[in-house]
Amino acid sequence: MSWQTYVDDHLLCDIEGNHLTAAAILGQDGSIWAQSSNFPQFKSDEISAIIKDFDEPGSLAPTGLFLGGTKYMVIQGEPGAVIRGKKGPGGITVKKTTQALIIGVYDEPMTPGQCNMVVERLGDYLIDQGF
Repeated sequence: MSWQTYVDDHLLCDIEGNHLTAAAILGQDGSIWAQSSNFPQFKSDEISAIIKDFDEPGSLAPTGLFLGGTKYMVIQGEPGAVIRGKKGPGGITVKKTTQALIIGVYDEPMTPGQCNMVVERLGDYLIDQGF
């Protein structure tokens, strides 16, 4: 299965009539494995800061998580595994796997829990597959 299929069929899937507004699978070096057409154009230092927070949980809390120039307030996640952010009625979930970052961006009416479930379920599957 191609990485794009994972984005199209698994991350952008329909959950109770809702779906992520943007999604991507990135290598931990910031390389794009696959992304939705509307995924934000990000800077490499934004990905570096996300990776640093996985290695040093809490490092993003004072500054916020930035993706494509958009700032998200970091909220409770799972240190070393999941970072969650909130901005107004939407937010972001980033799941770290062995080799990749799974990123989902959502807006209302999708709920944070639905976004977390979609992103983390794919991340857990990829970890099980050795990715």
